[in-house]
Amino acid sequence: MLTAEENDLLTRVEGHAPMGRLMRRHWVPALLSEQVAEPDGKPVRVTLFGERLVAYRDTNGRVGVLGEMCPHRKASLAFGRNEKCGLRCLYHGWKIDVDGNVTEMPSEPKGSGFAERVKHKSYPTREAGGFVFVFMGAPEDMPEFEPPPWAPTPEAHAAIVRIDLPCNWAQIMEGQIDSAHSSSLHSSDMRPARGEAEAKDTHWVRPSTDKNPRIQVQVTNYGMRYAAIRRPITEAAVKDYVRITTFVAPFTALIPPNATYNVATVIVPKDDQNSYFHFIAWHESREAISTAAWRKFCVVEVGVDVDENFRPIKRHASNDYLQDRAWMKSGDSFTGIPGIPNQDIAMWESMGPIADRTSERLGASDIAVVQFRRIMLDALARFEEGGEPIGQTRDKLPQAKLRSYQGVVPKTEDWRKLGASKEEVQYLDGMEPDETEREMAEAAG
Repeated sequence: MLTAEENDLLTRVEGHAPMGRLMRRHWVPALLSEQVAEPDGKPVRVTLFGERLVAYRDTNGRVGVLGEMCPHRKASLAFGRNEKCGLRCLYHGWKIDVDGNVTEMPSEPKGSGFAERVKHKSYPTREAGGFVFVFMGAPEDMPEFEPPPWAPTPEAHAAIVRIDLPCNWAQIMEGQIDSAHSSSLHSSDMRPARGEAEAKDTHWVRPSTDKNPRIQVQVTNYGMRYAAIRRPITEAAVKDYVRITTFVAPFTALIPPNATYNVATVIVPKDDQNSYFHFIAWHESREAISTAAWRKFCVVEVGVDVDENFRPIKRHASNDYLQDRAWMKSGDSFTGIPGIPNQDIAMWESMGPIADRTSERLGASDIAVVQFRRIMLDALARFEEGGEPIGQTRDKLPQAKLRSYQGVVPKTEDWRKLGASKEEVQYLDGMEPDETEREMAEAAG
């Protein structure tokens, strides 16, 4: 449970809100490269932290992210002509390049020098892992760009679902790091079976029927790793089924993989009450699942479930996500809602635009959620006191070295090193387990 003040600190990102300023010190996964795939193609509106922007790919293939409103008379550049290495405002023909330079002013006298005195808002961009990233902080604070965890090698392939959602970023992220809910909410799509966890065409399987995981947390300088430990179907006396989720602050959660592909989620605040949610299936050396197949599996197909701007058009709060009660009664679906993301979305949106955390009743299964809040609020306090942003410290691990994990292992195995790279094992050596587990168990018991 948080106080109202703490809840505001965690969730608010617009204007000068501290969390928004902290997030702007990171490279922000702003939009998908496919949204601006075509040079001289259609500009795309993007809102980040309440700031209205427009993105486009110029004639030479460079991606620009500019303030949406033309610096002249504030008409929207989203209607502009994308031509000859610039975005031209329709109103008076001012043309702006990806760096924010006004290269043409047909409405002004030639030789006036006015264009040289105008600089439009633009943000540096990089592309990796299917995303266009932007840096929205001060130029002197810009960190070196590094590959994201879901694209650790040049050969990596990521299939991405994107959904524009009407709820705050934090309640979505808490859903990503809450392993306990998968045994209920997603029980029809994550079915117990002997053998290894794997992805089938219609559902995932995993080797456990245990709905009461033990949660253990390891705080790191980039966020945390935590284990949800369950009884496996076989050899439960001597083995554990361990699912490790890695939270890479502030935007990414690496979800436990299956035998076919790795899974990640990326949550980016659009404003205080809206977010961009991304659900990613990836493999570091090949295409494990195509984008089309992934979106079909998730029941988030463009033109069917979401529009070209990734806004839901089929299932949404106003029609109860087309929940099928007959399907639920048949026993074939726990939720009556198809698709893992759609099941989550119904829960997140039902909390309201910003969840009220002041009256929650939390238990031992919420340890990782509680720790996420502590991590972000503590990081915010350090940042406000002049410290480095979380994940930007000098001893940080490269994101390309971070992993999640799932597997059945002997009970004697140290979960903190499962799935970790050599570099991460060296970092984790000597660290003490987090005390949140003990505190939450005492509070619940």
